[in-house]
Amino acid sequence: MARHARTRRRQSVATKRSAVFSVLGILGEILLTLAAVCALYIVWQLWWTGVESSQSQLQQRQSVSWSAPASKNGSVSIASAQAGDPPVQPSSANEGDLVGELYVPRFGSAWQRNIVEGTSNEQLAKHGLGHYHETQMPGQLGNFAVAGHRSGYGEPLAHVDELQEGDAIVVRTKDYWYVYHYTSHTIVLPNQTDVVAANPENPSASATKRMITLTTCEPRYTSATHRWISWGEFDYWAKVSDGVPKEIAGSTSSAAATFSSDTNPSVLDRLTSLAPVVMWLLIAYLVISLAAIIAWRYPVLRDIRNGVRPRPEVSMYGWLTRHQPGIRVVRLLLMLLLVLAATAALFQWVFPWLATNVPYLQLMSNYVSVE
Repeated sequence: MARHARTRRRQSVATKRSAVFSVLGILGEILLTLAAVCALYIVWQLWWTGVESSQSQLQQRQSVSWSAPASKNGSVSIASAQAGDPPVQPSSANEGDLVGELYVPRFGSAWQRNIVEGTSNEQLAKHGLGHYHETQMPGQLGNFAVAGHRSGYGEPLAHVDELQEGDAIVVRTKDYWYVYHYTSHTIVLPNQTDVVAANPENPSASATKRMITLTTCEPRYTSATHRWISWGEFDYWAKVSDGVPKEIAGSTSSAAATFSSDTNPSVLDRLTSLAPVVMWLLIAYLVISLAAIIAWRYPVLRDIRNGVRPRPEVSMYGWLTRHQPGIRVVRLLLMLLLVLAATAALFQWVFPWLATNVPYLQLMSNYVSVE
């Protein structure tokens, strides 16, 4: 009797221990799932918002239908520097209008971003770079100042710290090229707005140069307590109808210079919403599930019919995998489809909602929905 009592006590202790381990295991899976969701949020913020911004920029370029630079025999022509003061274009612009395109060879051979009028969160999130209303236009005496994100939303100014003295900074408007060269940078507090004055070197004096200023956040990945300011000075202007400035013709392809991406967009540029992706993944899941049910039926039902008692499940994902129809390979495929559909749904609906409605995330991301 005593031996039986000891055996029952051991079994009771083992059962309680097993229950504790089961709870800890499920808790661990929940924590790992939350960690994966947080990692996906970072991917969404740093990558997918950039895809959405690229889509918006492409649509805006297509809407204005600017002519391509001149070319000969499939190769870009080099636009000659023009004499005299540059024309000012555009003379004015409304909020959100396309002002120009920015090319910085230091950032990549095919690097280009839209410049729109206005520096609101909406413009910087959707359209690349924004022109400060109160500053001068391209070609105008004074300071053509623009702002852009340094992380997320295509991070147009992510690498301003890599600029070197003399690097080309090229602006294209509808009809003209304006070529600047990088001179220097500074780091200031957000309220130090003199850096975008018409004469940032002496804000109280009249403008004496044609300058360009690029402003972005500093530091890059944490709360932006400061602003990174990059300055450049004007070299010359040229006509788009004559070709492409030598500063970008020598470091970029004909395709990039003529905006070929406008007529041959990438798959991601054409993918304006992830809702169809979610739908097709779920349709694929249902089709494969039905085929598996017909071919193999549910393993759980088969085990019950054959009198096989399944082991207790101590894993959410194990339980979910086991209750998919078909053989092991098919069940794993079905789980993969569910994971991909859930990820696409997070990108399409959940993360935008969180970034818009959760105060901390809204402050961190400056998110604006791209429609």
